[in-house]
Amino acid sequence: MTAEIIFASNQLGIINDDQLQSMLEKFNMGTLISFKKTANGAMGQTMFVSSTEGEFVFKGNPLYKGQLVEEKFFIENLQQRTNVPVPVPYIIDDSQEFFGWSYALMPRLQGEHLYSKSKLHVDEKLEIAELISKTMAEFHTWSVTESGELNTENFNITPFKDTYVQWLYKRIMFWLEDAKKYSIITSEDFEWVETLLDDSKESLDRFSSPTFVMGDFKPGNFLINLGDRGLEISGVFDFTNSYFADPISDLIKMITFYMDNNEWEMAKHLVRVYCSEFKEKEDLIKRMKVHMLHQRILDWGCAKAMNMVTWDDELLFSQWVEGYTDSVARFLEGE
Repeated sequence: MTAEIIFASNQLGIINDDQLQSMLEKFNMGTLISFKKTANGAMGQTMFVSSTEGEFVFKGNPLYKGQLVEEKFFIENLQQRTNVPVPVPYIIDDSQEFFGWSYALMPRLQGEHLYSKSKLHVDEKLEIAELISKTMAEFHTWSVTESGELNTENFNITPFKDTYVQWLYKRIMFWLEDAKKYSIITSEDFEWVETLLDDSKESLDRFSSPTFVMGDFKPGNFLINLGDRGLEISGVFDFTNSYFADPISDLIKMITFYMDNNEWEMAKHLVRVYCSEFKEKEDLIKRMKVHMLHQRILDWGCAKAMNMVTWDDELLFSQWVEGYTDSVARFLEGE
């Protein structure tokens, strides 16, 4: 289920002090001091809870069956397989006795979001881009034999229908068709997309090293802290969109974040650090272009549907997205 695109949330609704105090007592987590909904993250599913025993994140009213179990599995595996800080212990309560739905409780990790650090020097920004790259690379050491989604009944991987490339291409074309409901998608746009996909197919067909993919590595889902050894990624969280596939797809949201904020050097540095050990650059470029196209179709459709376009609204889709696909190619070509 995690590879599905989710645009809506069940939300937490109204929660009172007594409910939260009962929850804290159940897990011997002290007396409630305060609580507040998080400003960002997890589609309205999360809340900060402070007690005499510490700071916690409450996550409830799951989007789909198995969401919390799935996230717990990913978090616990990442803790064992990597040195990346993740929120453990991840406690799940399925009893529904306090809220009418299941929930998870985890420690609140320390640090700040990237967008909270507005006064960073260029060298610090480059250092953070490098830390992000190395964090993703560490996640991607969790290699598997086939692409797919986690089955929460047996914790095996359920392969995508057909091949990974067919699954990815069908998804791209589905969301391009969907974007026609909210915007103008011309025949020229379709031809441009189909040409890019055709040109990249052999490179993607050669891809044979699937790994864990977080699926939503963006500024709202990790924290930065200034520790004894300097800047560090002090926490990564929210694994609702995780699955197993091409690891370089995880870079795309951070690349577009940097590009949209005119921080081209940071985007380039992130890409080059991550890809420094890759030998088949041509295949890598073509895979990166497809993943960029995939993400930008989703972003285009969402922005158009919600009337939240932040770019020249007169641009054709293919003109707009080509700026991104060409840029990631230049990052890898050394320009």
